[in-house]
Parts: sequence; structure tokens; C-alpha cells
Amino acid sequence: MTKKVLVFGDIGIDDTISLIYAYFNDKIDIVGVVADYGNIPRENALANVNYIRNLLDIESDIQVIGGAEKPMTGETPAYFTEIHGEYGLGPIIPPEVEDNGIVENFFEVVDIINEYKDDLIIVNIGRLTSLATLFILYQSLMTNVSRYFFMGGAFWVPGNVTAVSEANFYGDPIAAQIVLKYAQNVTILPLNVTQKAIVTPKMIDYIDRVGGLNIIKPMLNYYYNAYKEIYPNLQGAPVHDVLTMMAVIKEDMFTYQTLPVKIVQLETGPARGQSIADIRPSGTMSEASAVKPHRIAFNLDYKKFYMDFMTTMTGQ
Repeated sequence: MTKKVLVFGDIGIDDTISLIYAYFNDKIDIVGVVADYGNIPRENALANVNYIRNLLDIESDIQVIGGAEKPMTGETPAYFTEIHGEYGLGPIIPPEVEDNGIVENFFEVVDIINEYKDDLIIVNIGRLTSLATLFILYQSLMTNVSRYFFMGGAFWVPGNVTAVSEANFYGDPIAAQIVLKYAQNVTILPLNVTQKAIVTPKMIDYIDRVGGLNIIKPMLNYYYNAYKEIYPNLQGAPVHDVLTMMAVIKEDMFTYQTLPVKIVQLETGPARGQSIADIRPSGTMSEASAVKPHRIAFNLDYKKFYMDFMTTMTGQ
């Protein structure tokens, strides 16, 4: 059965690859994209998803909605152009195209949720600001969503913004805490597994040679080279957001644990955005019952990832 998916993301390189992966995969039907700030400004995220819709000739199939411009902290976002490029697609500058139905009214998301209800899966691959806003305004409505998958957090591994914090949780820890508190049927794809979803240069070259899109190689090469500046021993580009999309349909690709999860520090400080999973036996501490448990992916079967990613991206 095809999964109906509503995507929330900042539509940088790996977000874009995840949308392309979903387009090539007949088990996933993207019904809408909420384009947010994150690694790039919201206006760039909107331009990028519109560019991809135009490139794939699917303008009428996917509704695009403008999401949050700033986090709930009220801060001016910090953008990571050194990783994703000035416009968010590495060396690619998306051409100007008509808006083609981009919706500025964020609350059109409500119509999508009402239309698909318990058939709908939400995949959040950026900051959680827009998703948290929906929980604040429409908490009962959000119980209609079947499942939530989001990329975020780092559990007992180093963060990618601070020593302990991952970017999506760090960028808006208030929003992350709201979603963790109210969302049901959540699956978290943290850095523990997403950093293992490596696409090597040989994989990139093969996809470029066999596949039908010429934007994948320049984006992933740029992404890999940017990461290598930070992690010299890295063997390829980690496609965090693609792995999160895969989790919707590839249950056996991961090993999960269900644990109480909370964000340690919501204000600026050394532990801001750190995600903590309580591994003690339930009932050990009095506040344990107030912290909601969520399913967390901890291990990845790389062989299954490799086979699915390469098969889907090359059509073979």
C-alpha cells in the first residue's frame, strides 16, 4: 500500500535527495511539502522545492506550503551554507520559475490532514517549528495523523552542532520539546543511525551514469566535500533525510528501542538541544511517568540501505 506522506523540511541537499528518492519510489506518495527555515532561509527552501517540482514535472501533484521563518526561541536563525551551498543545492543555483501554486497560508496544512486523516504520515526532516505550531493550535487534529517520523537528536554520540546536540533539536529546542511531549506514534531517526547512511563517491558516480537526473552528482559531491572538511576520514556523504524517508517503508532496515525522551536545555547554553533517552527501568524515578516514550532507531543494516538506495535511485 502506498504511504501518503506530508513532508516538513528546510529543503537543502539531503532533503532534496529524499524528495527525489520518494518520487522514484512507488511505495511513497508525497502529498505536500511544508518548506521551513533551517540550514537555509525559508525563501530558499521554497524556491528549491518548487524547482524540484518543475524539474520532475509534478507541480500539480504536490502542494507546497510556506512554513516557519524563525524558531520559537525568537532568535535569528543561523544558516549552514558551507554544508548546503548558498541556495541550498550545493553548486546549483535554481532558476526562477513561477510559483505554481505555492501556498503562503500555512493553515492549508489543516486541509491536508483532514483529507487523509489516519492514512497520513508526517516526515519532519528539518527544524520542528512548524510541526510544533500545529500541536499548539490543533492538538486534537494532530491525533488523526497515523505516524510521525523525524530526523533529530543524538543519543550517546557526538552532536553535529555542539558536542552533544544535533542541528534540528538545537535549532529550535522549544519546538522539539513540544513535539516530543504531544506527538503519538513517533519514530526518531537520530545521528546514531543517520550518520551511517553513507553514499560513497563510487555510488554517486554510478547513479549519475545510470540514473536520469543530472543534479544528483553535483549536489552529493558538494555535500561530501563539505563534510570531509569537518570529518577527514568520512568515506561518503551522510544522507540523514533520505534515511528518515526510508524508515517509512523499510521497517526491517533498523533496530529500535522505545525509551522516554526529553530535551535537556531549552535556553542558550552548553547543553542546549541535547536529547536524553532514559534507559533505566521504568518507575526508577518519580518524573519518569511524565516523560513520554518514543521509538528511537539505534542501528542500521547498511547492506539493506545500500541495496534500496541504489535500486531506487537508478531504477534498476
